[in-house]
Amino acid sequence: MLFDTHAHLNAMQYNEDLQEVIDRAISEGVSHIVVVGFDRPTIARAMELAEQYDFIYAAVGWHPVDAIDMTDDDLHMIEKLAAHPKVVALGEMGLDYYWDKSPKEIQQDVFRRQIALAKKVKLPIIIHNREATADILQILKEENAAEVGGIMHCFSGSVEVAKQCIDMNFFISLGGPVTFKNAKKPKEVAAQIPLEHLLIETDCPYLTPHPFRGKRNEPSYVKYVAEAIAEIKGISFEEVAEATTENAKKLFGINR
Repeated sequence: MLFDTHAHLNAMQYNEDLQEVIDRAISEGVSHIVVVGFDRPTIARAMELAEQYDFIYAAVGWHPVDAIDMTDDDLHMIEKLAAHPKVVALGEMGLDYYWDKSPKEIQQDVFRRQIALAKKVKLPIIIHNREATADILQILKEENAAEVGGIMHCFSGSVEVAKQCIDMNFFISLGGPVTFKNAKKPKEVAAQIPLEHLLIETDCPYLTPHPFRGKRNEPSYVKYVAEAIAEIKGISFEEVAEATTENAKKLFGINR
């Protein structure tokens, strides 16, 4: 069993061959996928997929790059969808200081409002962090996000930052970069953070792991992430697959 905790099968890159992608995931042992929506169209598609496939779940939230576009109606829609049995988290949300479409102040406000909503509906949150670590940690502390916990998605920070996130009730999710030869930080995190605090993901169609780097990513490739962690830790692939799946099921409240 493998649990891909962050996939964008709602992306247009899968319009032509989605069923084949899903079949490959199943044949490679992927037992659960969370499809993440981050604006109105991707949220709608994530919900469709979660309703269509037993082993697909949805996360619904608003991406920081598009924070400037979020309305009160959008937040209300997210709140309504949070009651759906296949919605297991809010997100992805957070801060992205690499792109400047949405001013920092607006990103921070939208982030805080989504954390407050998550606490209201009692769902964990999925955090997107790009070049904004200090502000993300501060906001998570100020908003008492530990109350719901969640995932530091596609974590690229240091072991020290990982430990701070774990102290706030967050799992550290590793993706394709842990397989890259020169990705020092993810490998250090994989080596030093105990398995009980780790999750795995693809972030497909992006961040494709070695040996397919540069091609379109897909959930079946999550096994390469698990293999890399197993090799770094000197433990079996099965141990990583089982532990990260159980961690995710516990976080998301999934029993199957």
